[in-house]
Amino acid sequence: MSEHKATIEWRRQGADFDYRTYSRSHTLAFEGGIQVPASAAPGNIPPTAKGAAGVDPEQAFVASISSCHMLWFLHLAWKAKLVVDHYVDHASGVLGKNAEGREAMTRVTLRPAVTFSGRKPTPEEHARLHEDAHHKCFIANSVKTEVTIEPGIA
Repeated sequence: MSEHKATIEWRRQGADFDYRTYSRSHTLAFEGGIQVPASAAPGNIPPTAKGAAGVDPEQAFVASISSCHMLWFLHLAWKAKLVVDHYVDHASGVLGKNAEGREAMTRVTLRPAVTFSGRKPTPEEHARLHEDAHHKCFIANSVKTEVTIEPGIA
């Protein structure tokens, strides 16, 4: 078992604290000194509030599933003696109502395109690698969200 930590920090940037104007900008800090600017999704910020560039929680959620899947895929491809040259995933998430009628990330679609050197996997082997990566992904195993994978060999 391992523990993973993140520090999320926000500070008021003005005299008043009003929903219409307070900044949604904050920082995500991780072990090793990595800091990422963050904010609310642009559509969730009132036009009267100061907006700033940053990763929103929904993007971070999608990215964490995609990254976890990729890391497992690379490991499994290595074990299968395949050489991966490039992996890109244009992942997306859909925010909607869940079965309880609450707003939730209801679906995440991964669209990994993988380029191999040397021996290329068969389409069946490639699909199986993605299926196995999905089943091993800690993040996908931790959420109720439907995760769909649409793999391609580049």
